[in-house]
Amino acid sequence: MSELATSDRSASPPEDAAFWADVDSHVMRYGSPFVPEIISRAEGSFVYTEAGRRILDFTSGQMSAILGHSHPDIVATVRRQVGELDHLYSGMLSRPVVDLSRRLAGSVPAPLDKTLLLSTGAEANEAAIRLAKLVTGGHEIVSFARSWHGMTQGAVGATYSAGRRGYGPAAPGNFAIPVPDGYRPDVVDENGHLDWRRQLDLAFSLVDAQSTGALAAMILEPVLSSGGVVELPLGYLAAIKEKCQERGMLLILDEAQTGLCRTGTWFAFMRDGVVPDILTLSKTLGAGLPLSAVITSPEIEQKATDRGFLFFTTHVSDPLVAAVGCTVLDVLERDALDVQAARLGQQLRTGLLQIQERHTVVGDVRGRGLLQGLELAPEEQTGRGAAADALGAAITWRCLELGLHMNIVQLPGSGGTFRIAPPLTSTPAEITLGLEILDQAIGEVVPA
Repeated sequence: MSELATSDRSASPPEDAAFWADVDSHVMRYGSPFVPEIISRAEGSFVYTEAGRRILDFTSGQMSAILGHSHPDIVATVRRQVGELDHLYSGMLSRPVVDLSRRLAGSVPAPLDKTLLLSTGAEANEAAIRLAKLVTGGHEIVSFARSWHGMTQGAVGATYSAGRRGYGPAAPGNFAIPVPDGYRPDVVDENGHLDWRRQLDLAFSLVDAQSTGALAAMILEPVLSSGGVVELPLGYLAAIKEKCQERGMLLILDEAQTGLCRTGTWFAFMRDGVVPDILTLSKTLGAGLPLSAVITSPEIEQKATDRGFLFFTTHVSDPLVAAVGCTVLDVLERDALDVQAARLGQQLRTGLLQIQERHTVVGDVRGRGLLQGLELAPEEQTGRGAAADALGAAITWRCLELGLHMNIVQLPGSGGTFRIAPPLTSTPAEITLGLEILDQAIGEVVPA
């Protein structure tokens, strides 16, 4: 296990020893280190440990709990629905499923009217990729070189930020293109700034050179999350759509983390005025419960049906989580959480920029709404003795000690980026508290 997961176990009370012994003996590790705290409950923007510590959750669980933990409306829906109708045979339909499908169609632009409800983001992206392959007749998928779309076969084939080594060949026909990262530009103009149009032209010239003529789709996030919280430049999404149309490809937008008000608009793609062929949602749709969706046009759905589209899962169209999804939409609309996310996002961004001014180790602040990234500058830029990944781990640990849960993404060639995604229901005081703790932690780990 990592240092973060094990370094403070010696300070655990004796009654916890059996718990951690069981962890070591029986819990399989799956890539992310375990936080060395036993979590007993969660409410609002905080999780609480068995030892009585209160920890501010600046990741909304797994970037999912947009309404905070144990939101009373969600609790009421689950209690009611689980006692009435929780799970059905895949071929049976219930009112919550149809209601949620109708309401999702009403929240996105035409012609996105048809919805398939599943459990996880990986499932939704897997279904979207299968849909695109069947409808276009192609099999080649394009995605970003720092993408994350899931761990199932098709989704992992389009995932490049981690997890590719050691598992044998991926599905054939997957191509990666560079990320338009303004902080670390690889193709620049005469002023040294990212020339994303030329970068994109070069990228697709390489795609065309490698393609066998069977391009099916491009899948991307409007704001790359695991890729370092990189926001696409304005105009980029429209240019991608044009590239796809020229080649007969479908555009799949993965809004698992950016959808449903987190970026200050209902969906991140709305800023650009570009409508995808297929939209996938997860995480935020269930507000912490396993619910995802694939949304597409009647035309695409009809073509897929005509060609025998098949995507059965045990929990397709489950009524329990569909009812929760309807409640999530109720709360987002009633409380105008898109407006709140924009307002709190501005407070968060302003505070992060102030932290950047005070600490030379902070290289960049970027993001949109309540999905912000703070990247540590690389070692050679700051002149610090410790590498950025070690600094990131130390800052993360100190934040936890001070009562703030943070997540940092470490990518090759980068200094490490904190992904900051508090619940949309956070208060200004909670945002301030998180900023104060982060500021203190950076200052203690990397003194000026």
